[in-house]
Amino acid sequence: MRTPAGTECPFFYGDYYRGRNREECRLLPGPGAEKRWSRDLCKTCPIPEIARANSCEFQELDLRVKRSLLGQRRATLLGVHCHKCECQVADPHIGCGQCHAALPNFQIGE
Repeated sequence: MRTPAGTECPFFYGDYYRGRNREECRLLPGPGAEKRWSRDLCKTCPIPEIARANSCEFQELDLRVKRSLLGQRRATLLGVHCHKCECQVADPHIGCGQCHAALPNFQIGE
């Protein structure tokens, strides 16, 4: 679904049926997630870019909302874990590098 920032995100949900205006991020865990999330977090969230770049089914995304020291700014923190090789993923746009086989070398016509 399209986020308020204008990008497609698989975890954003908006219910606008018959005048409703309910929006939420379904990646945030636990009760009270709707209180921590707001529309402005979609502008800086890395999830839509990662979803476009990598569709590995073994990646588990863990999104948290963090406040700054004075509590005025909020930002998203992302942790990525691979279930297949049980490791932390350094670059979620690429993946862990162990789940998917490398592409075969291209051969020029013989």
